[in-house]
Amino acid sequence: MTVRVGIVGCGNMGRTHATILQQDPRVTLVGVTDLDPDRARELAAATASRAFPSLEALLDAEIEAIYITTPNTQHVPATLAALERNIHVFCEKPMATSLAEARQVLTAAQASQAVYQVGHNRRFAPVYRYLKQQIEAGLVPYLANAKQNDGDWLNPPWITDLSLTGGFLYESSIHLLDMLRWLMGEVVSVQARAKANVYDVLNDFAILLTFVGERFAVFSSSAHASWAFPFEHLEIVGEHAFVRSEELSRVVHSPGLEQEVRIVDYRQVPHADRWGYREEDRRFISACLGEAPPAVDVLEAYRAIELCEACYLSAANGGVEVRLPLV
Repeated sequence: MTVRVGIVGCGNMGRTHATILQQDPRVTLVGVTDLDPDRARELAAATASRAFPSLEALLDAEIEAIYITTPNTQHVPATLAALERNIHVFCEKPMATSLAEARQVLTAAQASQAVYQVGHNRRFAPVYRYLKQQIEAGLVPYLANAKQNDGDWLNPPWITDLSLTGGFLYESSIHLLDMLRWLMGEVVSVQARAKANVYDVLNDFAILLTFVGERFAVFSSSAHASWAFPFEHLEIVGEHAFVRSEELSRVVHSPGLEQEVRIVDYRQVPHADRWGYREEDRRFISACLGEAPPAVDVLEAYRAIELCEACYLSAANGGVEVRLPLV
């Protein structure tokens, strides 16, 4: 049995998922669509599928699942259209770029017979799986230090266009905010400060997160920090121990006092596996076939949006503490 899949959005992420799906014998890639017809025809030719003139035409092509890999602010209309037809949805992060739209998707997904999964790929990346495994093995995560910097937010130039991205936190920082929830537990409050340095949008954030059990994390994110290694890291501190990811490339693990520090290097792992894309796609197709629940479901997707919105709300009010969940 195969799943008939369509892709809306033929940019980098559309091509990434198309390449992976072609290698899965459980998938038939029916077709693709994009606002740029030439780009759609190019991806269709590369995948031996069909270029469709519109989202509606693709949804009419008897597909059973759709990948939504459009710019951030275009995720919601495509998601709602597919869910209304009970077509399974894989939506790249973020599920939405406002809390109101996120609630629309949450309601629609809960009412639909279709599977919904969001593309928080780092949950499947080996470096972050290693951190999660240490916590599951007994490391108590008392404190976390995380950063995720962009080197140059003018490359690509559209990235500062809020009509496409929805805001800085929604473009890349949401990945680490989701990681902190996944590793540290439920967030109960945030305090955030932000400024529009270098660019004309808020793009320097310093955030304090408090989790259930009075555990804390400090997260900083900047859009103009250069690409010096590691531009992304997350460190979990336990009792006389820590484990730290360095980009998607390696882990440094100090398991205790006077013990050997371990370094696990993933740089030779293929990109699709190192970044978690292949595993999240495998899990989504399994969910479409009814073999397992979606790996990152609609409620997890919603919580990530809620956390971003709480950070923006706190920053807009001078760093005031904002409690979660938002009402």
